[in-house]
Amino acid sequence: MSKSREAPNYVQARLNYGGRGGARLMPIYDARPLADSLSLEVEGFLLKRCTSAVSNFYDPGQVQSLYYPEVEQLVKEATGAARVVPFEHDVRCAAKARRGISAVREPVKVVHDDYTEKSSPERVRLYLFEEADLLLRSRYEIINVWRPINGPVQETPLAICDARSIRKEDIVPTEKGVKHEVYLFNFSSRHRWLYFPNMQTDEALLIKCFDSLDDGRARLTAHTAFGDPTTPPNARPRESIEVRTMAFFASGI
Repeated sequence: MSKSREAPNYVQARLNYGGRGGARLMPIYDARPLADSLSLEVEGFLLKRCTSAVSNFYDPGQVQSLYYPEVEQLVKEATGAARVVPFEHDVRCAAKARRGISAVREPVKVVHDDYTEKSSPERVRLYLFEEADLLLRSRYEIINVWRPINGPVQETPLAICDARSIRKEDIVPTEKGVKHEVYLFNFSSRHRWLYFPNMQTDEALLIKCFDSLDDGRARLTAHTAFGDPTTPPNARPRESIEVRTMAFFASGI
């Protein structure tokens, strides 16, 4: 990678590889100096500014009625897709999850990708059963939209791996312990990790989890929550939401 694209600042943190490799100390670079040049097609992720009309992201009704349409428009604009369908979401806060608050989950501290060559079309068939045969004939993507709901994020931020640094032999499909097949990853010293420090509530991170095209562009990338050694001792727990979307590119669908 050219020096012109090098992020100058980084933290050293342990990342937990769910395939071979275990916990490894890796540099995680500040992606903010690169934000204007990142793309879903090359690195597999990008950052967008976006406000929301949602007042309570812990209210599923508000999320589905207000936030899903916002996410739909955001992904359309970012990808050029003809149609975008938000289909699932998770709200995460470790402190609330440990208190047993319903439908709140802890951040995932394992290097992973949410959908695979197998589970991506399964999701299309599950949510769009009557249209699935037609939709799956053309290009589609699974895009995650991740954002803070109480910023800035200082505790357990999200790291994303530059898709260009991932090789096929790094990818490990697994269904064990999850509701559908996901990708875990073997450790490689090639992996280049980045994050956006102090993400705010008007910022959204778009992550490509799967692309049906296999033509040299980014098809997927890995991500994980991590323990940031620069986190202030009084930092509040990270609160975030991720919405998973299907993006379809054929016209007239």
